[in-house]
Amino acid sequence: MPIQTIPYTNTGYFSKLVCDYLAEKESLRPLYHHFPKPENFESQLKEKQSSFSSENRKVLVEQLQLQYKGYTISEATQKNIKALSEKHTFTITTGHQLNLFTGPLYFLYKIFSVINLSERLNKEHTAYRFVPVYWMASEDHDFDEINYFNLFGKKVQWDRDSGGAVGELSTEGLVEVLKVLRSELGESEHARTLTSLFTEAYTKHNNLAAATRYLGNALFAEYGLVIIDGNDTELKKAFVPFAEKELTEELSFRKVTETTRKLTQLGYGAQVNAREINLFYLKEGIRERIIEKEGTYFVNETDISFSKEEILKELHDYPERFSPNALLRPLYQEVILPNLCYIGGGGELAYWFQLSDYFESVSVPFPILLLRNSALLVPEKISEKLKRLHVTIPTLFLKQQELITKHTHQLSEIDIDFSSQRKFLQQQFKDLYILAEKTDASFVGAVAAQEKKQLNGLAHLEKRLLKAQKRKLGDELKRLTLLQDQLFPDQSLQERSMNFSEFYLQYGDRLFSELKENLDPLANEFTILSL
Repeated sequence: MPIQTIPYTNTGYFSKLVCDYLAEKESLRPLYHHFPKPENFESQLKEKQSSFSSENRKVLVEQLQLQYKGYTISEATQKNIKALSEKHTFTITTGHQLNLFTGPLYFLYKIFSVINLSERLNKEHTAYRFVPVYWMASEDHDFDEINYFNLFGKKVQWDRDSGGAVGELSTEGLVEVLKVLRSELGESEHARTLTSLFTEAYTKHNNLAAATRYLGNALFAEYGLVIIDGNDTELKKAFVPFAEKELTEELSFRKVTETTRKLTQLGYGAQVNAREINLFYLKEGIRERIIEKEGTYFVNETDISFSKEEILKELHDYPERFSPNALLRPLYQEVILPNLCYIGGGGELAYWFQLSDYFESVSVPFPILLLRNSALLVPEKISEKLKRLHVTIPTLFLKQQELITKHTHQLSEIDIDFSSQRKFLQQQFKDLYILAEKTDASFVGAVAAQEKKQLNGLAHLEKRLLKAQKRKLGDELKRLTLLQDQLFPDQSLQERSMNFSEFYLQYGDRLFSELKENLDPLANEFTILSL
């Protein structure tokens, strides 16, 4: 599979914050701990090793074994779970929503990022063991963000009422989605594999978390991936002291607000805004914010309320009823995992940058932050068509009108660039200015006005000529934009909308083996894979 990489800054799809982080801009240095370089992992693991208790490891392994009960798991995954009880074992973690049938392509890139980094570290640091972990966002409640996936430009959607944590939603209604999927995919061998995978995951498991665990395990078990569900009573017990501080001291609000101020002063926007209390109350189909007013704690949009003493008792008696929001979830993750590195997308890293002061205040090591792999998959047919058009793949990252203009200039037999005429005209007026200053200074204004008029006229003629050439070359330009639309649906990155099944349908398991082989998590560049 031919591969090329381009800097993220050249794609036009990544924020200034992310690009500056990858460039190790000095002004961002106070907002993170260790930069993701191979030589920094040993320092990170020594910090984590000294702060992560054997009791936490024991609970983690016990709960993972319970969570996997009833699943057929690979020997590699079994060994990784068992290894987590040892003090020299650490995790490399990514998190993701429970998107239906994995959702957009970048889910695969996230998972292969943690798998490949873990494997590399295992080779380079043989005295330690590194385990790839997928943290299921089972407590999320944004059902509308996960209840569909795109297939052949259409939305395949699961319609049902929702409420509470999405991981607890029953899989009722997904048989109807299966019918749509089977109809769209057809009856090829790869299509049957996909429909069988969907059937096993979503019609033979009771809730969305169980279905997602099955799916992730089926796709990645051979690589030893460990899948964890944070919506777990025993795991949440370790988080109780931090949740108590959240309820009584508003600690994260103060610290995150302070860090966010630093971020905005540097010219970057805040990804999320901290609330006074960054916890949800989770119970019987509800997941709503906890709000404190004059000593009373209210559960938003419900009739539930607590005094301070009551809510603290509730926390200690039922820790599973307290769910961290997007800002607090990273801390919960780092408390219960022996984690060294979090791998996420640009938006995720942006809110992690808001958390460094908060982590320091609660004495939890801040993990290494790594941007997940991003990739563009280019089928051979499209590559051949682009070659015939003499267009390189990196050129397609241009906005469509810029692409059309650039290609028109390349194809046109007429020179559309009036730069030389503009330069000549400006020289003529330069001589007129000298003449005007020698005769009558008031004449200078008239010369300036005429120069502006002439230059505007030249620019207008240049635009008209470009427009005429675009018309003349319309057929070829249309072929080019159609190819761009195939690779960049809705003028966005392919990975943010297309589902893996479209590519699996054509390439089968080779899709996974090629991604595994070609995605380098520490490359810090955008990957283009020609299939």
